[in-house]
Amino acid sequence: MPLLLTLPARPAPWPAKRVFDLIGALALLTVCALPLLLAAALLYAARRRGVLVREPAPGLGGRPFHTWRLRTEGAGRAGEAVERCALDALPQLLNVVRGEMSLVGPRPQPALARTDRPERLHVRPGMTGLWQVSARSDLPWEEMALLDRHYVESHWLGMDLAILAQTPRAAYRQRHA
Repeated sequence: MPLLLTLPARPAPWPAKRVFDLIGALALLTVCALPLLLAAALLYAARRRGVLVREPAPGLGGRPFHTWRLRTEGAGRAGEAVERCALDALPQLLNVVRGEMSLVGPRPQPALARTDRPERLHVRPGMTGLWQVSARSDLPWEEMALLDRHYVESHWLGMDLAILAQTPRAAYRQRHA
């Protein structure tokens, strides 16, 4: 089992972020995720496979938790090819409701990945973030890490709202690139 770096969690700079995360996640779960999950459940029930996949990741302060993903073709075991799209992360809204993730923040890293950027652990991981709306996966790792660091050091509610507003367009751009 990998040794995870744990850091003392800093208190949230404003409780409005958690309230916003909770209201936003519940609204998105109701409007978007639940119909998709029900449709996926019906499709996968016919194949007798689970609908959701759990993936371990370090959270706030390095505390481990499991992220949820919608099973896509080939998902579920380490080493398998996975077709991923923006919608497969919708079940992570459950992680947001549980307080393990935020709507906006650095994307969670796999638990087995060595983190050389411990500042990422000072905030909750997010479903979307600054580098996802900047250029998605077109950026080199170093630039993605710099954008994550910038977010950790200077995030505020206005920045989160701007990132959330840009996320659908960035996801669409990535899917049709």
